[in-house]
Amino acid sequence: MDYNQIAKDILQNVGGQENIDNLTHCFTRLRFVLKDESKVNKEVLERIEGVISVVFAGGQCQVVCGAKVTKIYEAVASVMGLAEEEVAGQPKKEEEKTSKSIVQQEGQKQSPLNVVLQKVTEMFTPLIPAIAASGLIKGFLTAAQLLMKQRGVDITTSDTYTILYSASQVIFYFLPIFLAMTCAKAFKCNQIISMAIGATLVYPAIDALMQNTEVASTIFGLPIMKGEWQIGEATKIFSYTESVIPIILAVIVMSYLEKGLKKIIPEVLQIILVPGLELVIMLPLTLVVLGPIGIYVGNGIQFVYDGLMGFSTILGGALIGGLWCVCVIFGAHRALLPIGLNDVAVNGHQNLLAFAGAANFSQGGAAFGIMLRTKKKALKQVAASAGIAATLVGVTEPAIYGCNLRLKKPMIFAVICGAIGGAIMGAGNVYGDAFANNGVLTIFTYAAFGMTKFFFYLAGIAVAFFGSAILTYFFGLKEEDIVEE
Repeated sequence: MDYNQIAKDILQNVGGQENIDNLTHCFTRLRFVLKDESKVNKEVLERIEGVISVVFAGGQCQVVCGAKVTKIYEAVASVMGLAEEEVAGQPKKEEEKTSKSIVQQEGQKQSPLNVVLQKVTEMFTPLIPAIAASGLIKGFLTAAQLLMKQRGVDITTSDTYTILYSASQVIFYFLPIFLAMTCAKAFKCNQIISMAIGATLVYPAIDALMQNTEVASTIFGLPIMKGEWQIGEATKIFSYTESVIPIILAVIVMSYLEKGLKKIIPEVLQIILVPGLELVIMLPLTLVVLGPIGIYVGNGIQFVYDGLMGFSTILGGALIGGLWCVCVIFGAHRALLPIGLNDVAVNGHQNLLAFAGAANFSQGGAAFGIMLRTKKKALKQVAASAGIAATLVGVTEPAIYGCNLRLKKPMIFAVICGAIGGAIMGAGNVYGDAFANNGVLTIFTYAAFGMTKFFFYLAGIAVAFFGSAILTYFFGLKEEDIVEE
């Protein structure tokens, strides 16, 4: 596979380099923000080697490439002659912009919803590999703990367990730091200063100060908001560790502050005064105003989500299990990730990706149903690799775009069986202790809260997988999709 030629072909058929305002990528897609989407030759794009499908959603032209997306992205960046920061829309200095730069144009108009979806994607997509790794480690630790417990051995006291468990917790405990980096990149402001603000929020001395609700604290004479609230029978203390919304608000405000400071401070002094003033201004603003607002917004989101699930977890599981992969088609599933991350931060567990797991396994099952039924070598190969990706690591785009959506009925059966599987999980009130993409490798993440919930989870993914596979095998393919021409 000639990635350099693929990159040239893709660039040519999205309207050329001059038509590109912004380019990023996620697990499976190149995400172009274009000046004129009418210049895209979708039919030719979808015939390029390595391209599975092309989707227009969220103000983006999304070129689905599956597991090869990173290599194709690097080839595109190389052909364009740009560094990664520039491809992502972050030139080093204003005066260094050239005709090659593809920075988002000020005058370009996008709908507010598209802007929000695009920014959420930019903020959370880079964190997914670390979050997935965390879930994988937690799953393995839970499986090992259950296995050794039956032999009368408590592995939780060993150094190895402590180190690995700590590694699985780091991405969540220090989430404000990681989010600060990705938010700063999305909003084009100083990443290091943003991370310094995030690090301050989780610094042990600051966390201890926040935990001591009996003593009032101030910064520059301004009161630092503290508090606690009840979640069921437990008491939750106002804290920024594992928080999501506060640092996002802080970085958004800082991006505007930074632009303002650069306008009024002479360039020769900017290297010292801009970051220094950003810290001096943003720290009290975050601790006094933005942080508390973020905490309460996060609690509000969680209250609404818990209320919906409290109304009927069966209905909630069915809706997420059935519609998750519909959201994947349009790239809108990334906008739901903050809900699950916030659930982990507030409650210490999440069920969003548990229910989404039913969707992942149903897509994998449908792909395997196609593989077993068709005699077409090309379709069989695509379905086999797509089924493995969906069931093993929970990456469903190859299954959706490579075979299920194209053949229509397998996609319908996957949605139906995903909804049934999600409903079964909802009936068992399933949730996990990590925010892990659902696949075979992370199954044991959902065994952390007892075997009853785990059995409901297994039943849900089994119904989703085997149901969609059987329905697809017997009813999902037309004759021309089965017989080799």
